Amino acid sequence: MLELRNISFEVSEEANQKEIVRDISLTVENHKFTVITGPNGSGKSTLAKLIAGIEKPTSGRIYLDGVDITEKSITERAQMGIGYAFQQPVRFKGLEVVDLLRIASGRQLSVADACAYLSEVGLCARDYIRREVNASLSGGELKRIEIATILARGSRLSVFDEPEAGIDLWSFQNLIQVFERMRKRNQDGSILVISHQERILNIADEIIVVADGRVAQRGTREEILPGLLGTSAAVSKCTGNELFLRQ
Repeated sequence: MLELRNISFEVSEEANQKEIVRDISLTVENHKFTVITGPNGSGKSTLAKLIAGIEKPTSGRIYLDGVDITEKSITERAQMGIGYAFQQPVRFKGLEVVDLLRIASGRQLSVADACAYLSEVGLCARDYIRREVNASLSGGELKRIEIATILARGSRLSVFDEPEAGIDLWSFQNLIQVFERMRKRNQDGSILVISHQERILNIADEIIVVADGRVAQRGTREEILPGLLGTSAAVSKCTGNELFLRQ
C-alpha cells in the first residue's frame, strides 16, 4: 500500500513560492486500479513524480507498505518495486528493445521472454525486438514498449503519467486492453494512472479528483464518474468519440 501523509510541494517562481501540491493525504490500496484525474495544472503529474522520486516533497512523508521512502532516490524506489512510465517516454539511441526489457526486468531475459512482453502490448515481437529505442519509433510504439518494461519489471506499484498523451486512436484502444489485462491479473500489486480519459476512468476501482493541488473528491468509479460526466463544462469530444475530462 502507498500512503501519502500531508504532502506539499512548492517551486520558486521569480520572487515568490508557488504551491503545486497542497497538504495531500491519501492511500493507494494494494490490488487496486486507481486513477487520479482533475483539471490541467491541478498537480496530478507532480504528484506522480513525487511518488516516483523524481521530485521531493517540500513537506510531508511518503510510505510504501509501511516503509518511509520520502528520502529514497528513484533507483531505490525502483528496487523496492515502484515502476514509473513517463508522459513522454525516453528515447535511447543505440539501445535495442530487448536490452531495455532486460534492464527493466533486472535479469537476463531470453529473447522468447522479451518477445512475450512485447506481444502482450500488441507489438509484433520479431519486428521490434532488435529495434533501437530511438526516433524511428512512433509515440504509440514507444508507449507500448515502455508499458512492456513495466510488465517485465513486475512492479508492486506501477505509476503511469497520462499514458494516452501523444498516441493515435488505435494505440489508445490497445492501451485500454493492456490496462484491463493488467487489472485482472495484478494480484500482488497496484496500478496508479494519471489521466482524464473517460475509458481509463471507466475501468478504475477508485477515482481521486485533484483540483488546485488538493484532493477534491475520491471514491469508486460508480460514485465519482457520473458527476464528472454530468458536468457539461468538463467534457469535450475528440477523435473516435472518446471523452476527455478537462474540468
